[in-house]
Amino acid sequence: QVQLVESGGGLVQPGGSLRLSCVASGEIFTFKTMAWYRQAPGKERDLVARFTSDGMINYADFVKGRFTISRDNLKKTVYLQMNSLKPEDTAVYYCNGFNILYGRQFWGQGTQVTVSS
Repeated sequence: QVQLVESGGGLVQPGGSLRLSCVASGEIFTFKTMAWYRQAPGKERDLVARFTSDGMINYADFVKGRFTISRDNLKKTVYLQMNSLKPEDTAVYYCNGFNILYGRQFWGQGTQVTVSS
């Protein structure tokens, strides 16, 4: 069974940085797309950043210039480097991937990011 497991969340002051990690239990090459989403209390889950099926990278406007998505295929890991964090970045961050072997999306359990002084 394929699993995505996030880590790296926590409490950080405004202007600080965090790096989130998402480890895939199966081969990362079986994921057609990989992405980070976030969901704040009482709000919908929003796309933050993603690798598309053709290898492009997309960012939500609200994180452009501050967040960077990257991947290490040998470690089966996708990262989200978050800099210049703001209180409005507070949310649960989820890793997402569409697996071509199973033909469906997989979600991680989420990791809490809290930006507060």
